[in-house]
Amino acid sequence: MRVEPSVAGLSMQAVRFDHYGDAEVLKVVEVPRPLAAPGRVVVDVVAAAINLGEAAIRNGLLRDRFPATFPSGEGSDLAGVVAELGDGVNGVAVGDEVIGWSDERSSHAEAVSLPADQVVPKPSGVPWVAAASLYVAGTTAWAAVESVGLKPGEVVAISGAAGGVGSIAIQLARNLGATVIGIAGRANSGWLESMGTRPVVYGEGLADRLRAAAPDGIHAFIDCFGGGYVDLAVDELGVAPGRVETTIDWDAGARHGAHVDGMSSVDDVGSVISQLASLIERQQLEVPVAATFALRDVRQAYELLEQRHIRGKIVLIIRSEVRLAEADALHHS
Repeated sequence: MRVEPSVAGLSMQAVRFDHYGDAEVLKVVEVPRPLAAPGRVVVDVVAAAINLGEAAIRNGLLRDRFPATFPSGEGSDLAGVVAELGDGVNGVAVGDEVIGWSDERSSHAEAVSLPADQVVPKPSGVPWVAAASLYVAGTTAWAAVESVGLKPGEVVAISGAAGGVGSIAIQLARNLGATVIGIAGRANSGWLESMGTRPVVYGEGLADRLRAAAPDGIHAFIDCFGGGYVDLAVDELGVAPGRVETTIDWDAGARHGAHVDGMSSVDDVGSVISQLASLIERQQLEVPVAATFALRDVRQAYELLEQRHIRGKIVLIIRSEVRLAEADALHHS
């Protein structure tokens, strides 16, 4: 797939919102297409995942930590094709297929401008929908597993185990030789078993079910859901706070002295994304995709995501030919 360089004055479609609110505030509008400034590249976006953190920013729930400036763009994850190079850019060429990440809330668009060091090559064996899911969920899962210091033979429990971050974390933990207990809804039990994970259904009596699943104790706990799991891990299961990571319940993590850094602790994002992509290509990691949507259907995508009962990722497919060739194959596999 090769794309001709962009032309000044062209427009494109992108997601915008101009006030805090639910998914109804999201609009797909015409905006100027970005140009490649010095040290930057323009990438034509093929696919872009969506994340719960983006929904929390849009709702205003994180306005103290991550305030929005209106009108705001949206999106961090993307995979696409390099369309234009700015002055001084080396090591990447027009037409290269890349995995990229935006810290400027801009990936939910037909094209995005990025610093040249925020793209890495996309291996040919990595599907677009998986490549587009590796920044937020992938690096968060990587950091979470790393932070609890798993050793072969240890037992780790992971809440939200079928979600975007959890579904990757259970596999990374398993690859390290840990015994993984996945906490999720009953509908995901069969899938968790197929991923080499011991499923435990959340709800009343969870602590007793976890003790039964790990009679010799739980060494580490990764919370990918929030809502009391840090308290459960430390107070009821006796997991040492230094071996508890929460990707979402920062208050409880700070109160107990657990790890709360998540993806912010990743020093070399590009290296981690490349390693995750390599695991996918070697069939040692799978990114489950619950659904795909066209860019124009971004509201529906977030409405589904915010139900918090999906398995894996939801991805916006920007290029229609990819939607036909790859996403449709996904639904019929």
